[in-house]
Amino acid sequence: MPDLLTLPFAQRALLEVVLLAVAAGLVGTWVVLRGLAFLAHAVGTATFPGLVVADGLGFAAVLGAAGTGGACAAGVAWAARRGGERHDAHTALALVAAVAAGVVLASDVFRSQASVESLLFGSLLLVDDGDLVLAGAASAIAALATLTLGPRWLAVGFDGTSARALGARPRLTDALLVALVALLALAALTTLGALLVPALVVVPAATTRLVCRRLATWQVATVGLVVAEGVAGVWLALELDTPPGATIAALGASVFVLVALGRALRSPGRGRHAAVGAAAVVAAVGAAGCGSGGDDDPGAGRLQVVATTTQMGDLVREVGGDRVEVVQLLEPNSDPHDHEPRPSDVRAVAEAKLVVASGDGLDGWVQEVVDRSGSTARVLDAGKGRPVVLEPGEEARHDHGAEDEHAGEEAHDHGDTDPHWWHDPRNVVAATARIARALGDAAPAGRAAFDAAARRYVERTRRTDRTVAACFARIPHDDRQLVTDHDAFAYFAHRYDLHVVGAVIPSTTTQAQASAGDLAELRRTIRHEGVRVVFPESSLNPQLARTVARAAGARIGDALYADTLGPAGSPGATVLGALQANADRLVRGLTDGRQGCPSRS
Repeated sequence: MPDLLTLPFAQRALLEVVLLAVAAGLVGTWVVLRGLAFLAHAVGTATFPGLVVADGLGFAAVLGAAGTGGACAAGVAWAARRGGERHDAHTALALVAAVAAGVVLASDVFRSQASVESLLFGSLLLVDDGDLVLAGAASAIAALATLTLGPRWLAVGFDGTSARALGARPRLTDALLVALVALLALAALTTLGALLVPALVVVPAATTRLVCRRLATWQVATVGLVVAEGVAGVWLALELDTPPGATIAALGASVFVLVALGRALRSPGRGRHAAVGAAAVVAAVGAAGCGSGGDDDPGAGRLQVVATTTQMGDLVREVGGDRVEVVQLLEPNSDPHDHEPRPSDVRAVAEAKLVVASGDGLDGWVQEVVDRSGSTARVLDAGKGRPVVLEPGEEARHDHGAEDEHAGEEAHDHGDTDPHWWHDPRNVVAATARIARALGDAAPAGRAAFDAAARRYVERTRRTDRTVAACFARIPHDDRQLVTDHDAFAYFAHRYDLHVVGAVIPSTTTQAQASAGDLAELRRTIRHEGVRVVFPESSLNPQLARTVARAAGARIGDALYADTLGPAGSPGATVLGALQANADRLVRGLTDGRQGCPSRS
């Protein structure tokens, strides 16, 4: 509980939940009373394509969400008036259209590198002042609407014909209620995202309706339940290190089930069993919360550094050694493109003195984590000063025999480039030097040790580079054809003179999706170019790559380490290990197993 009250990001999360509670409690009761739960879900989901458009065009997310969410609400209301009183069919159509439009826009139109997962599920840990203002405004408007329009909503809900005879205008009052649902869905985006809005709008109201008979009591109880579940959900998320939005949603659903069971099992014997079951659930939750770690800090006295990706974690450990305590946010074989920050991530950033990021949008979420955590840490973009910067689509060639004459050059940024820069060892050399300087600035007493470790690592990197270059030099140029899961190996191909024929997902982010046309074109290209092998990636499901390879008459190769390193003990557990493993697997695949590229170190 102390973390809940002292951590700045936790305090803001709690404030967001409390501000939303009035709107969620009041609107939720009207939604349940009028049978509009499905509409609330559809309106929340309809904000998704607007969020993608806003991200792709670079304007405020709230404006995009408001546009598509409002359009969905208005469209459903209009269609229902034209086709009768039932909303279900029109709502289902809007729901399907919103999800489909969001996926198409994210994958095929904008090639969005934003976190689609955070758009869909929210991130309560990253609340800003605008979110708090919107939540407060939504609650104020919901309270005002309940006072002024509540009697009409109630009358129309019970008997629309009588209400019309008394002067009420059902269509207008219904339209205003739908607009209020859209406003609440918009305000809840940060908390629960586009898909979990019903967890805040519908579930608490449905729970309290099981025990409340009067409308005013029902509404007050719902507001209180939203506050209770929100506070408990944030606390559980901190204790269990889970996403707060999903934790609140799961808690709300659990409470509903327990209350429903309590009502259903009213007989003394069966009711006692239900109570025992409920107590067991509560005890399990409490035990999980109490099982958090103790106060011992194994990193005490060392420089606290946060590394976003597996590659950055490895580089910082190589340079920092025992003088640095590294908290790596991403686990091996996890995709950095769609990472949702956990409470432990925000806490680690808040306590760090240096944050090392990969850059180029791969881990763009980290800056928001730093801003919202209240951290004063310096953020180092390790890849910004790399000597080799590829323009989009560039397939330049390089002389492998040349010494690393560019290792000390500072490059200019060239817009939207491939973020997988570490696949060229020259960029690893440059990043190592930048990390050593940043560590030395953060802990001057260790500067000499950091510089010495960096020099040793640079020499190992150059030896590995020469080994890999020699392996590919033995393969005829026409046989160096590369097809992978997504566009992650442009730097590797640029360095070792491979020809990138195509990718199953034609994007530098795995969040995109391959269209049927893309896959058909890739199959034709593979056949035309005579490609014999398609290489999947370790962090992605290989099924689509297998399907493409089978359709094109090619083999499936061994998985490559693309966006992430492998787990401890695997060949790709380190940056240089992954480089060597990728080279060995590529050489074996391209030569039908006749050659390999074993490490010489």
